[in-house]
Amino acid sequence: MNIGYIRVSSCGQRTDRQLEGIALDRVFMDKTSGKNMDRPEFQACLRALQAGDMLHVHSIDRLTRSLQDLLVILEDMADRNVTVKFYKENLIFSGESSPFQRLHLQIIGAVAEFERALIRERQREGIALAKQRGKYKGSKKRLTEDEIALLATRALKNKENILGLAREFGISRQTAYRYLQYARCRGLSCTAKVLPDMDELLSLLFENA
Repeated sequence: MNIGYIRVSSCGQRTDRQLEGIALDRVFMDKTSGKNMDRPEFQACLRALQAGDMLHVHSIDRLTRSLQDLLVILEDMADRNVTVKFYKENLIFSGESSPFQRLHLQIIGAVAEFERALIRERQREGIALAKQRGKYKGSKKRLTEDEIALLATRALKNKENILGLAREFGISRQTAYRYLQYARCRGLSCTAKVLPDMDELLSLLFENA
């Protein structure tokens, strides 16, 4: 099945130039920012995609504006045997790995790691400033290995909604995706009772990028 995803940032922007003239079986459209993946039509699109489908997107920035999210999406699509085609960049990513695709993913992963390093540096600066002002509340919740295994089972095997699971487990949607990546890397068979800190977790994830 050929599925299209269209996104504009506001209701006033035109959508007819995205994927114009392309034969599609279904189209999902969001009129919201692409800063994160918490978009109703995007989540519906992810749920609708099945093995063998192709996701058509006008350009990478229509799918997401975050390189971290892009890498997660592409890896998830490859795991599900879904092909993703970006028309503006003339790029195709599929579950059939090739040197060209691996190179692009490695480049995306490297740039995403640089982006995360900048974010972590800003976070450290923000924490230091918050501590000086007496407003620092500590780190966010971490899941135990049992909770990670349960999250992975419900998300990957039972196909439950990621956003709903994230709210249930008391974590953000992005953190939930990172835990799922961690679970994939470790095959749901870790021995430690508690995850390493987030910096160490991210380094573990991108050893496999």
